Order: sequence, then structure tokens, then C-alpha cells
Amino acid sequence: MSYQVLARKWRPRTFAEMVGQAHVVRALVNALDHDRLHHAFLFTGTRGVGKTTIARILARSLNCERGVSSTPCGECAACREIDEGRFVDLIEVDAASRTKVEDTRELLENVQYAPTRGRFKVYLVDEVHMLSAHSFNALLKTLEEPPPHVKFLLATTDPQRLPVTILSRCLQFHLKRLPVSLIAERLSAILEQEGVDSELEAVQQVARAADGSMRDALSILDQAIAHGGGRLGAEDLRAMLGTIPGERLFALLDALADGDGARLMGQVEELADQAADFAGVLGDLTVLFHRLALAQRVPEALDENEGDREAILQRAARLAPEDLQLYYQIALLGRRDLPLAPDPRSGFEMVLLRMLAFCPAPAVPDEGVAKPAGVGESRPTAPPMGSGSSPAPSVDPQGWAALVQEGLGLGGPARELAANCNLLERDGETVQLLLDESRAHLRARSTEERLQQALLRHFGASLRVVMRVGKPVSETPAQQWAREDAARHAAAARVIHEDATVQALCETFDGHVPAGAIQPVD
Repeated sequence: MSYQVLARKWRPRTFAEMVGQAHVVRALVNALDHDRLHHAFLFTGTRGVGKTTIARILARSLNCERGVSSTPCGECAACREIDEGRFVDLIEVDAASRTKVEDTRELLENVQYAPTRGRFKVYLVDEVHMLSAHSFNALLKTLEEPPPHVKFLLATTDPQRLPVTILSRCLQFHLKRLPVSLIAERLSAILEQEGVDSELEAVQQVARAADGSMRDALSILDQAIAHGGGRLGAEDLRAMLGTIPGERLFALLDALADGDGARLMGQVEELADQAADFAGVLGDLTVLFHRLALAQRVPEALDENEGDREAILQRAARLAPEDLQLYYQIALLGRRDLPLAPDPRSGFEMVLLRMLAFCPAPAVPDEGVAKPAGVGESRPTAPPMGSGSSPAPSVDPQGWAALVQEGLGLGGPARELAANCNLLERDGETVQLLLDESRAHLRARSTEERLQQALLRHFGASLRVVMRVGKPVSETPAQQWAREDAARHAAAARVIHEDATVQALCETFDGHVPAGAIQPVD
């Protein structure tokens, strides 16, 4: 027997086998079971999400010899012939190849005649938006006054191109793009049934490459199994798709986070040696930025099936949220502009260089970077330690909160980072800080650099900030301020509740003072 491709072999034949379109299935099942059938159905959605498949299942449900129901038997002659594409009363039309009005009139001239074999004569018109204006007019006449034995099932990827007169005469169902997790789950079940050895990482790669289309996923899977000699392996799949392993993406990200342009370009060189698809790599990098942003704000939303949760959380702590958002935006625009670049590699390199260019500059410039005359010359340089000049001012841990609040002139993430630290000691040119472990996500290269610059300005000396994460050894400024705010609020609440007028009003009107309505006045 000849080989049957997976996309055809595993095409759903019942509503129960449909994946990810529960909202459409539920509506059709209820319509069939309660005999509330419209004469025209319009299925919309991107490629490969099941438009024509669900239309064929509906055709079987309408013409099954055991009666109209949402569960066609699949065994009678009508069900088998519909599955095999030879049922005489199911007329399938590809509108992309039959756009002329003559074709449409020829198609519809037999609408008035009763079905030859089935209960209904079903017209399944795929890519219906490709019909000409005259063809739509011919179809409209039939849709306005359809014979009771005719059903129209229309499918399109572009419903905006259909005339409103056609849309208004159809029940419309939009099929959604399938999530990666759902595609991966379905692929795993198919691989198990097919007896194909596979790696979880490879299954996830196929699901992501499918871009929401189950048909595309099965086509890629077919090709990947053939490429891997009957096995689905991550390495073989990357070679086939031109994608790169996760550790390569993390290497790019680490070089970017460190602001190391030379290392970043070295990674690009290695990707070029592996004939990587730079458009695909940029897309993967965009997905990685999204996952890092999730890790910073809602880590519980990270997909556990990816197998790199710890690596994601570790790197999310290194990047400032605002930098990450900037990287994501640059990557999105870079994907749009990549086809306009002289070649994919140079376009990809420019996207990375743009990320470096817009990232805050490091506190101490790299010695190997040439600077134009005058740039950076106005920055005061600190006298060397022990040179006989007056010693730089110091601060004890007890004065750290006041320094963070007023002395450093910090704002935003850098101030929040400093406020959640203990100042352990200042030893010569080194300031040692201890970041509250519950606020480890605040740590980022750019934020630490801003804090170091503020300390340098304040002390007037060359300083190196050494920060580690752990349990606070004393109250941090943030904890102190929270305690003081709570005390002020409690004092204000006490004054309000002890006020005779407030007590009389509450007693008279059986009221109370909401805690959130009390705000202390400094």
C-alpha cells in the first residue's frame, strides 16, 4: 500500500477528534442535535486550522445514512465516500481556480435539482474570497432563496474581501490559531501511534515552527521524520529548519547583557558557519525576550515543558525590565525590516548593534573603544587613594537610607534596587551591598551601573560596587520606609477613630470609616 502523508492520515473525521476549536464544534453540535441548521456556513481562519476539515465533517453529519446527527457513523456508504472524496452530492470547489462568472453559473445551475444519493446537496467552496464580483452576484441569488435540500459551506482565509451581502446571509465561525502546547500534545500522540522515536525538544520545535497551523505541523513532522531516517531528533530538526539550540540563544543574550560587542559578533560568525536562518534566529530571540519579560513579572506563567526555566529566571534577573522591553521592540522592528537588508546576516547584525547602541553606556568605558575628542572629558576624575588628597566622604550603614532617599539623586529601578540593599561596608574603593533575596529580580546590569555612577558622583572617588544576594542583615531602606508608612497610617487611623465627630456620625448613620480612605498628611 502506498504511503499516506500524516496530514491526510490524521485528518479528524469526527467533531470529537477536532483539536483546539471547541467554540465552533460546540455550536455545530448543538445545531445538528437540535435540528437548527442554517443553509449557509462561513468558516474563516488562517491556513491549516481546520476550515475544510470541519466542513467535511459537517457534510458527513448531514448525509450519514443513519440520520442527521453530530456523530456520523463513519461506516455507511455516504460517510466512506465523503472521506474518500467521491460522494456525488458533495461538490467541492476551489474558488482560486474558478473565479469567472461562467464557472459559478455552471456550478449553480443544478442547485434546483434534488440530491442524487444523499439527504442534502452540499457545496463546499474553498477560498471563496477569490471569486469575482460577478461570481458573487450569481452566488448571492442562490443564497437569498436556497432550496431546502442545499447547504453551502464556504471557507476563506480573508473574510474582509467578501461582500457584506454574502456575509449577512451566512453563519460565520472563526477558527483560531492553535497554541504551541496544543499542537505539541497532538504531535506527541500521533508519534506514539506511529511508533516513531522522538525527543521532546524536537516536538516543541515542530509545534513552534507550525505557527498555529496543525496541517503545517504535520507536514513539517513528515519531512523531519524522513530527514531523520525514521526518527525525530532535535539536532536533525535544527539542521533541517536552520534553527539553533537554546544554548546558542542564551549565548547571544549573555553577550548582549554584558554589552560585549566583540563576543556578540563572534556568536553571529559561528551562526553563519552553521548556515543558520537569521530570520528564524531573530524570531527565536524575540520569543526569548517575551519569556524573560514573563519571568520578571509573572514567573508562574512560564511553560514548564520548555525545560529551561532556571536558565530563564537566572537571565531575567540580569536585565532591567525597561531594557528588555526595548530589546523586544527593536527585535520586532528588525523582523519587519530584515527583508530590506542587503543580506540576512548584515540585517541581523544591525539589529543586535542597535540593541547595544540604545542600551545605557557602561559606567567605565571599554579601553578598546575609541572616543571622539571631547567626549567624556567633562567627567571629574577621582584622586587616587593614598595620594595625599583629602579622603573621600564615607557613610555608615545607619545613614544608608537617608543617602538613598536624598543624597544619590536616584529614581526608578536604580533607586528601588538601592532601597532594597544593606550597605555592608565601604573598604577603600569597594562598596559592598547585600540585596534582599526576595528582591533579586531587581538586579540588572544597567541598573547596577546607574547605582555605581550615583555613588561615584556622591563620594567623588573611583568606586567598585560589589553586590551579592541574600537575607538582609538589618532593615533595608525599603523596609524602613514601609514600617514608617505603616506607623503613620496607624497613627492617622487612631486619630480619625478617636475623633468625637467621626464617632457620632458613624453611630448616627450606622457607618464606618474604610481603612483605604485614611491617608496620613505629612
